[in-house]
Amino acid sequence: MQELSNRSSLQASWTRCWSTLGAAGDGMVLMDRLLAAWAEPQRRYHTLQHLGECLALFDGYRQLAEQPAEVELALWFHDAVYDVRGKDNEARSAAWAQADLKAAGVGAAAIARIAGHIMATRHAVLPTGGDQQLLVDIDLSILGAPKPRFLEYEEQVRAEYAWVPGFLFRRKRREILKEFLARQPIYNTPSIREEIESRARENLAYSMAALGG
Repeated sequence: MQELSNRSSLQASWTRCWSTLGAAGDGMVLMDRLLAAWAEPQRRYHTLQHLGECLALFDGYRQLAEQPAEVELALWFHDAVYDVRGKDNEARSAAWAQADLKAAGVGAAAIARIAGHIMATRHAVLPTGGDQQLLVDIDLSILGAPKPRFLEYEEQVRAEYAWVPGFLFRRKRREILKEFLARQPIYNTPSIREEIESRARENLAYSMAALGG
């Protein structure tokens, strides 16, 4: 899976969406705060690697978005706050986006949509609208990654939850993977579904079997 890993690529993404939204200034101070957040030491999967993979994949599907700058900026913020023991990471990430975008003069309607996109990555309910579906599909694209990257992802998730006893982690992880596997379909964006849906189902089945479920 392609990844945007260097600063110049990340900055190009940031500059594009920030300027398209009509935000004041260049936002570089905020971008650096976000990059620092994504690099926090407690993260193992929700890292700059994940951000880079999401942005790189979005670049290939940008033409499908109604408001591409909003989707792209929501990707920047969607795991900006990540407390491995937290229950409100998405809400706090959305609040951060709302506060800084309002300060930068972004329109209220755009801010509301971006916050809604971020909250959709809780994966508690199915996303609504094409842009939100696209963003969620990109966030979940790791499930359909080639097997080596998927297995690395599984190891990274376990490392983030190293404090959870093995039996409890396996039970909870099986429940989460089972929910994704039960979705018909997993991916709502037709071109993404065509590309990775079958591989995602194979990966999920493999992981559940490995977990004993």
